[in-house]
Amino acid sequence: MAGPEAALQAAAAGCEVTLYEMRPVRSTEAHETADFAELVCSNSLKSESENSAPWLLKQEMRRANSFLLTAADATAVPAGHALAVDRAEFSAKVAALIEQNPRITVVREEVTSLEADEDTITVLATGPLTSPALVTELQRLTGSQHLAFYDSISPIVDASSIDMEKVYFAARWDKGTADYINCPFTKEEYERFIDALSTAETVPAKEWEQIPTEGRHAEEAASDATPKPVAAPKYFEGCLPIEEIARRGRDTLRFGPMKPAGLTNPRTGRWPYAAVQLRQENLRADSYNLVGFQNHLKYGEQARVLRLIPGLENAKFLRYGQIHRNTYINSPTVLTETLQLRSRPDILIAGQLSGVEGYTESIAGGLLAGRFAAALAQGKTPIAPPRLTAHGSLVHYITHSEAKTFQPANITFDLLLPLEEELRKKIRDKKERHRIQCERALDAWNEWMQGA
Repeated sequence: MAGPEAALQAAAAGCEVTLYEMRPVRSTEAHETADFAELVCSNSLKSESENSAPWLLKQEMRRANSFLLTAADATAVPAGHALAVDRAEFSAKVAALIEQNPRITVVREEVTSLEADEDTITVLATGPLTSPALVTELQRLTGSQHLAFYDSISPIVDASSIDMEKVYFAARWDKGTADYINCPFTKEEYERFIDALSTAETVPAKEWEQIPTEGRHAEEAASDATPKPVAAPKYFEGCLPIEEIARRGRDTLRFGPMKPAGLTNPRTGRWPYAAVQLRQENLRADSYNLVGFQNHLKYGEQARVLRLIPGLENAKFLRYGQIHRNTYINSPTVLTETLQLRSRPDILIAGQLSGVEGYTESIAGGLLAGRFAAALAQGKTPIAPPRLTAHGSLVHYITHSEAKTFQPANITFDLLLPLEEELRKKIRDKKERHRIQCERALDAWNEWMQGA
């Protein structure tokens, strides 16, 4: 996400850009194509509800003419109050933007070294599965060890195999249009599902997925002749596999991805005991993904367990869930607020590699990196966006967090500057507080855009 956006932003600023992409010469363990901006996990770019944090981030991006967000808007599929896209159409739009830009040259090869070049500014936006050679190069440049956590992919089901007599369309709390298919559970159905899930066999971690002990990266540990102890998976708390959530308590899923609140079943007039939501995958509406149902179960076990979901008894799965390793740098230690490496200011880091989590956040990072890189290439000093803004808050988080406990983050109001204490005491309504925060953020963003 971040790389194409950065390239297009820098080109729009008048720079000549060489865009390196190692696929298809070398692929990753999660990608299936050689396409630009391939969405390997969800197809959602999060909420479009006014005055929500994801909405604010996208509004700032729209005002800055984000190329990928424009492509997302053009390839949107029904998803209630969220922005979701047709994966194939979205990638095709991004590819066309790059191919049609005379200032961008695409080179299909793996980058393995980052030697200094006084005539070149480099944006590194290699995503969640940076190649081992480039990881080693980053370790050399930063002098610090990388951290790793596990990211995930949700299953996709063929729409024609869903039993529509057992499910219903609804949006939670009736927000937006009723575009989600909801699979309602009774208490007995839920208990049977949890029993099956708790006994399902998981996929053993592969060498490249494992998280090394003693601060060593997986690729380094795997190259040793003597096997080293490997720690348990370090899952990202915002994207846990369903079997891990279930291990934390039998009702935990009912307060997570299977939460029934706000999903009134028109057949009963009540909320179900639990529910699984299915979100449309493409414009043809011939496939749906199971929202929040990333898992690390063996494929046969997934088929057995997921067919216990009401309405999916005869489901045909077009893709099963997966878990894969995600690498990111310790940004508070090595990055400046303009996304430059402290040790090599000619190199900028963007996207998930920098410690932001999510497609929208990655595109936002690419937007900033492309603009910062263009400023550097033109002999200017890049200026970080104001702390008041969503972009500024994300950058502030990844560059000022406690280094020892640093984890990737989505955009939330927790990252934004709170209102002054007097105003917080005066305004008790959370929605009104958020409205004011968004209003202030957009004013600050507009001002920054004029001077950037």
